[in-house]
Order: sequence, then structure tokens, then C-alpha cells
Amino acid sequence: MSNSNFSVLVCDDSNVARKQVVRCLGDCISADIKQASNGREALALLRQQNFDLLCLDLTMPEVDGVAVLETIKAEKIECFVLVISADIQTEMKQRVAKLGAIDFIDKPIELVRLRTTLHKFGIH
Repeated sequence: MSNSNFSVLVCDDSNVARKQVVRCLGDCISADIKQASNGREALALLRQQNFDLLCLDLTMPEVDGVAVLETIKAEKIECFVLVISADIQTEMKQRVAKLGAIDFIDKPIELVRLRTTLHKFGIH
């Protein structure tokens, strides 16, 4: 999957966090990267176009990351979901895994950890 047709949606209510994730993704893979500043925006984009990967924060106003995951599952939207969050309690990790997240990366995001995770799922 190392072509520029690979599309990623980065969803985080923090502009700084989104920029950091986008920068790290750019160092790891060649992709078309779009951004959403909240869960509602992310779901609207996911319904409009297909994304291969969603990088998703959990703690956001209005529609949080868990609600986004529940909606993706309910509406059978197909994409890998990588949760990137500071909320790293064991129960939350288990909950997002049950909802279909492929992995969980702590904030602030580390390039090596992101690259390793992407490679594990054949994304490079």
C-alpha cells in the first residue's frame, strides 16, 4: 500500500495535535491526508469518501472518539482506525479494541511507534 492513493483522516480537536500527527504520518507513508477538528466533522467526511485510515482522538467535545467508533461500526464504514489519545486507561483500550480500533497510540505521538504500528498492519 505504498501509493499516494492511500487516504488518511486525522481527527482531533487540538490543531497542534493534528499537525503533529499529520507531520508524523508524512514521515511514515505517502498519503492524501485530510483533517477533521471533531467527531461530527470526521463522520461527515467518512460518509462522503472512503478513507483507508482514521487517526482518532478520543476526548473531543460534541461527538467524542468512542461515539465515532460506535457510528463507524453501526454504519459499517470500512477503514482502519488508529486511536491516538492521552486517555490510556486499560478499560478504554479494551473498549476501543472491541469497537474495531486496530491499535492505540499514546499522545504525544512518537514517530517510531507510529511507523511500527502502521507496518504491523501492512501500511507503509
